[in-house]
Amino acid sequence: MGKVGTDVAKEAADVILTDDNFATIVTAVEEGRRIYDNILKVIQFLLSSNIGEIIVLFLAIMLAPFLANWCNITDVGAITPLLAIHILWVNLATDSLPALALAVDPAEKNIMNRKPRDNSKGIFRGGMIYRVIYQGALIGILTLVAFIIGLKSTEGMEETSRIAIAQTMAFTVLAFSELVHVFNVRNNKESVFKTGILDNKMLILAIGVSAALVLSILFIPALREIFRIAILPKENIIETVILIILPLVIVEILKLFKINTLKDEE
Repeated sequence: MGKVGTDVAKEAADVILTDDNFATIVTAVEEGRRIYDNILKVIQFLLSSNIGEIIVLFLAIMLAPFLANWCNITDVGAITPLLAIHILWVNLATDSLPALALAVDPAEKNIMNRKPRDNSKGIFRGGMIYRVIYQGALIGILTLVAFIIGLKSTEGMEETSRIAIAQTMAFTVLAFSELVHVFNVRNNKESVFKTGILDNKMLILAIGVSAALVLSILFIPALREIFRIAILPKENIIETVILIILPLVIVEILKLFKINTLKDEE
């Protein structure tokens, strides 16, 4: 006890209660679990997002000759879904703000019903690695699909314009799918519609600001020129929106069938 305990007892103690109230221990444990969970959310979000960027570039490089032939592109070197400035902007504008907001996510309702975790085991357990890899691959593949759709749907146009449209689709899908993906990592078991979408106001604000930053590139002519962004044809906008929301839909289905937690330890 911090108030009534002796100095000798305080020096020998592992925990000192400054308010001399044992109920404080419960509150402290709950807060500690919330902080630990939020750290895992941030790591899962950032790693899966960055793995998605790596996968789309890796697949594009490996499949460049095939894609160039299939999509009737004469310059194989032009098969680049994302420019360096696109990746930099996604990392700065799309990833950073939602990741910071995840740090203040509220605790799960059943957080105190869980068993104590094993301190000897690290963060990167089977379940975490599994989710980071498959969710990153999902984002990367959908981004590459957007790039391919952009190339195939614009056949007959000038090659430079086709590449620009395809890159714009890839950039838009990557940026906004990562913002959608934030809701996937908030709870790996429960559906986002059960846990609540609006209970973290800071996260909603962060997503809104990040979305506004991306939209500014898509709609402001001066920024479009800097980022080499093209105006998407109307028929490609619907395809882009569908690809953006697919990560949420797919992960929700996997949560329903408990596949999202397949590698988690009991």
